[in-house]
Amino acid sequence: MEERTENRHSVEEILTVHGVRLTAMRMLVYRTMESFENTFSLGDLEDRLDTVDKSTIFRVIRTFDEHHLLHEIEDGSGSKKYCLCHHTHHQGHVEELHCHFYCTECHRTFCLTDAHIPLVSIPAGFVTETAEYIIKGHCPDCASKKK
Repeated sequence: MEERTENRHSVEEILTVHGVRLTAMRMLVYRTMESFENTFSLGDLEDRLDTVDKSTIFRVIRTFDEHHLLHEIEDGSGSKKYCLCHHTHHQGHVEELHCHFYCTECHRTFCLTDAHIPLVSIPAGFVTETAEYIIKGHCPDCASKKK
């Protein structure tokens, strides 16, 4: 598996930079999140951390979301997906406005970090808080099976 940008920094450094108090559980959950190649659900985390209380995992996810360590994706599958942010920063939150791809065959969701959400002109008076852009179709693995 290819090493992510965050792996160049220790888990302790990443959490500290983002203002997250270090605990053994938060470091364990973060390391587990790093192990996912693409997006993951709360259920995926619970499966990998089967000895950890589910409410603890959920609280850690909320903390990481509040400190901009991960972002949520609503891919239309009925289950929230999460992905670690692909940037490290020391001040403020850099919005991760990139597209996601949902495979209708295998139901995986992929972050397309190099495909940015196109700018949309918003009428005066509207205030954007977040944006999601989901492309649906078949991932390379599923598309090659159909040939």
